[in-house]
Amino acid sequence: MRVLLVGLSHRTAPLEVRERFAVAEPGPLLQKLVATDEIDEAVLVSTCNRVEVVVLTRRLDAARLRLRSVFRHELGGDDLPASAGGRRLEEMLYELHDAGAMTHVLRVASSIDSMVVGEPQILGQMKDAYHAAREAGACGAILTRLFHCAFATARRVRRETKIAQRPVSVARVAVGLARQIFEDLSQKSVLLVGAGEMIEIALEALHQDGLAAVRVANRTRAHAMELAERFDATAHGLDEIPALLARSDMVLSCIGGDTPVITAALVRTALRERSTPLFVIDIGVPRNVDPAVNDLDGVYLYDLDDLTEAAASNAEERRRETIRAEAIVLEEQQRFDGWLAALGAVPTIRDLKGRAEQIRAAEVEKAVGRLGLDPAQRDGVDALTRAIVNKLLHAPVSRLRGQADREEGFARLEVVRALFGLDDRPTDDDE
Repeated sequence: MRVLLVGLSHRTAPLEVRERFAVAEPGPLLQKLVATDEIDEAVLVSTCNRVEVVVLTRRLDAARLRLRSVFRHELGGDDLPASAGGRRLEEMLYELHDAGAMTHVLRVASSIDSMVVGEPQILGQMKDAYHAAREAGACGAILTRLFHCAFATARRVRRETKIAQRPVSVARVAVGLARQIFEDLSQKSVLLVGAGEMIEIALEALHQDGLAAVRVANRTRAHAMELAERFDATAHGLDEIPALLARSDMVLSCIGGDTPVITAALVRTALRERSTPLFVIDIGVPRNVDPAVNDLDGVYLYDLDDLTEAAASNAEERRRETIRAEAIVLEEQQRFDGWLAALGAVPTIRDLKGRAEQIRAAEVEKAVGRLGLDPAQRDGVDALTRAIVNKLLHAPVSRLRGQADREEGFARLEVVRALFGLDDRPTDDDE
C-alpha cells in the first residue's frame, strides 16, 4: 500500500488560481475516487491556502494520473486565468508519496507549512476534512490512523514549542496590516463582512484598539448579532453593505460564497459619499471583493497574497521554534511509518506460512501414495512435517514481527517476498 498526495498551495499557485479549486462539499468527489480501481482511501483538504488530495493506493502510477486528471478536469484546471502568468497547472501541482506525503500531512496539521506559521485554524480545517471523508465512506483504517497521528502531532507541537504561545492567523496578520496603514485605529470605523472564526479572531484583535465604530454584516443577521454583542459592535445584513461602505474607513471580509459580495459598482457608489480613502482587506476564498475594486481611485485593496510579506516576517520570528516542531513531526512520522510497516508484515507472514503449508501438504500427499501408509502412519508423517516447517519458520517470522517497525522494515518484507516467491504465480512444482 502506498500513500500519495497531490495538491497546490500558496507556495505554488496564486490566489486567483487557488480559489478556482476550492471545494465546499468534498463528499461526492471522494466517493467517486474510492469507487475506482486505483484508489482505496481518500481525504480532500480544501482551505484558503491549499487544496490537497491524500489517497491510499496499490497502484501508484495509476493513482497519480487519476488525481492529476481530477485537478485538470473536475476541479476546473482546464482553463486557468490569464493572471496565472501563463503557467500550466502541471507546474503548480506538487506530488508526494509515502514518507514525504505522511510528513507533509503532519506538517500541515501542525501549521508549519501555513502562510502564517503557527496559525491555529488549520488543525480544525484538517479535522473537518477528515470527518467529511469518514462520512463519505472514503477514509479507511490507514488514513484514519495517519490523520489521528497528524492531530496528535499538532497537539505536541503546540504543547512542546512556543509556536502556540502567541497564536496567530491570517486574520491577525490582516489586523496588523490595518494598524500599519492607519497607525492609530482609535478614531476609525471598521466594517467586518462575515461572522465565522476568522472574523471573530479579527474582532478580538481589533477590540483593544478602541475603534470609533465596529460593524458586522452577515447573511444570517442572528450570527452577526452574536458577535456584535460580545464586541460592542452593531449587527447588519448584507443588504446594508452599500450604506456601510460609505461610512467605514476599513473593510475586512471573510465570508463564504462563489461570487463577490462587494462589487466595483457598490464601491464606486460609496466613494461618491466619501472624501477619504477606503482600505479593503479580503481574506475570503473564493474572494469576497471583486478584484476590479483595486482599479478605483481612492480604494486600496489587499488580498491573501498581499499578506505574504507580513506572514514571512512572522515565520522568521518563529524560526527556532519551527525547527523544534520539525523534529517532533519527524519523530511522529517515523512512528507512523513503523506502524504501517508492521501492518505490512501481517500479510507477508500469512503468505509465507501459507506457501510453506501448501508445499508441505503436497509433499505429504505424494509420500502417502508412494509409500502406501496406513492412516496412523499418515498422521505421524503429517505431524512430523508440520513440526519441521513450524520450527524452520519460527525464527524468520519472529524477526519479521520484531523488526517490521524499524526503518528497514519495508525493505526486509520485500526481500522475504522475493526470496520465497510470494508474489509469483504457482508453478507445477508447487502443486
